[in-house]
Amino acid sequence: MAILGLVVVVLVALGVGTWRYVSSLTGEQKIAIKDAINNVFIRAEARGVFPKAPAFETRYHNDYPALRLLEENHKVIRDECVKLLGIKNKLTDMEAMGGGYTVGGIHTAQWKTFMFKSGSFIEENCRLAPKTSDLLRRIPDVYTVFFSVLDPHQHIPPHFGYYKGFLRYHLGVIIPQDNADRRCWLRINADLADNKRRDKSLIDRGEYYNWKEGEGVMFDDTFLHDAANESDEVRVVMWLDVARRMPWYLHLFNKLVLFIIHQEGSVKRIRRNAQIEV
Repeated sequence: MAILGLVVVVLVALGVGTWRYVSSLTGEQKIAIKDAINNVFIRAEARGVFPKAPAFETRYHNDYPALRLLEENHKVIRDECVKLLGIKNKLTDMEAMGGGYTVGGIHTAQWKTFMFKSGSFIEENCRLAPKTSDLLRRIPDVYTVFFSVLDPHQHIPPHFGYYKGFLRYHLGVIIPQDNADRRCWLRINADLADNKRRDKSLIDRGEYYNWKEGEGVMFDDTFLHDAANESDEVRVVMWLDVARRMPWYLHLFNKLVLFIIHQEGSVKRIRRNAQIEV
């Protein structure tokens, strides 16, 4: 126990020192560090240190059993989400959450969020959906949680995610007609060679997933993906970024990186921007 305590103290000290260093860097330098960290995980994945994620993972409960709480309590979550849609005009635009890939070009997605957690819980928001918040507090290793509210006839353009140390989880919360017509979809190209080319037009080779209410799916957000709500009604999924299962030494490294990330100024601004005033 004494050795474990010493390890924790050293890691915390290292994290604080690294955070101070990272905070002094320019945006381009921070991106370069993020890319270098992602490359550590990419090389580990390529060597079989942890498994490559498929386009869509639906058999995740052995590794992430606590996610059953959300699926089993879908009605509770849905009811609180419906109430929040009553103040939809006050919800935060995704652009303010760092979703820059929806800005500009031919089409700008009408996409709002209600954020529960970004590193730490946003207590002001959690009070507006207390039952859902209580469920989320029981799920370990979750760093980001929000309702993703996509308006009718909207397309989120093809893009690559930002961090390989996460897997993303989606729970279908409000899906028009429970997607009987398959008009609410997520598409992912999980081919490693295609992704290495960084060519967004290769999304056309991707696989489709159609959300269902009360059902979950996990995927690697760093793969090329896009999404759409082609229906006539609002679509809501609950979005979680969960620390990826890795060997203990990479897990500790990942946790240290995530600690530093969530002390960074841009993440703190996201938390401030996400607060809902009612």
